[in-house]
Amino acid sequence: MDLALYYPGLGYYNSERDKIGKKGDYYTSSNLTPAFGEMLGRQLEEMWRIIREKKFTVVEMGAGTGLLSLDVIEYLKKNPEIFRDLDYCIVEKSPALRNVQHERLGENVRWCSSLNELSGMTGCVFSNELVDAFPVHQVVMEEELMEIFVDHDDGFVETLKPASDELNDYFVQLGVVLPRGFRTEVNLDALNWIYELGTILEKGFVVTIDYGYPSSELYQDYRNRGTLMCYYRHTACDDPYKNIGEQDITSHVNFSALSHWGKKSGLDLCGFTDQAHFMMGLGIDEYLRKIQEKDPVNYWKKMLPIKTLIMEMGETFKILIQKKEVECNNKLSCLKLQSRCKM
Repeated sequence: MDLALYYPGLGYYNSERDKIGKKGDYYTSSNLTPAFGEMLGRQLEEMWRIIREKKFTVVEMGAGTGLLSLDVIEYLKKNPEIFRDLDYCIVEKSPALRNVQHERLGENVRWCSSLNELSGMTGCVFSNELVDAFPVHQVVMEEELMEIFVDHDDGFVETLKPASDELNDYFVQLGVVLPRGFRTEVNLDALNWIYELGTILEKGFVVTIDYGYPSSELYQDYRNRGTLMCYYRHTACDDPYKNIGEQDITSHVNFSALSHWGKKSGLDLCGFTDQAHFMMGLGIDEYLRKIQEKDPVNYWKKMLPIKTLIMEMGETFKILIQKKEVECNNKLSCLKLQSRCKM
């Protein structure tokens, strides 16, 4: 998965081909409407007011084509006070995507090659559909936990070997016992990533937006074949051994793991919700009213993609918010409406 997605020049994310949008393989929220970026911008503005430090750093992890960055920045520009204090940084490992971002965003942002460059920051780190694309280990429970490896014999074949102590410890720490025959994924890179975020962040928030579940839902019997999926020209399949380097490969995020290992690096759980309640809490209804007042002719055209974000994608996408060294007794606006999400 790591080779297929990130190999220099040939991996899916390091190639020049279109990946996101009509000509690509999938859509993201920012492809549909700028509304999601404005709602996220409102939440960042509220976090800035809570922290009240002179310099407020916003770090976007993996910015894709830069559309979400643009929408967030355009909203924050409306507040000259926060925009004066704003340091917007993108951490992007794909040279091809970095070029696209630079063309779209110009001098409004800066780019970093690694999180180490941001050590001691105050502000917010956010990601949108990033963690699902981290390479994963696949495991299956037999008499003991076995890891699935890849071999080649007139084509790719899978072979089993006893899982490492690290993979076994993952389930022990989460209190998960897999039944025999259960196949799933373990995202060890996500644990290292959230731990690193907690280390470099001195004060502020971490917002992780992605599709996935807590452990209590992820390991239900009806998911006993795992969640690994591939996307090629807007068609989904579960075969990672074809279209190598030309299709996206993802697996659902375990938000319980991000919360558990985040806690080890000083990140406290602030809240967990879904995209629909996130947007409603931040005033998407008010946003729609203003569109209807200012542009009634195009209201339905602009409203329908927002409806997609709320109705079709609203429960699929989850938002985990963690905090460090922040007193936040009153709930953030994005968390004020209770969703069915339970950690």
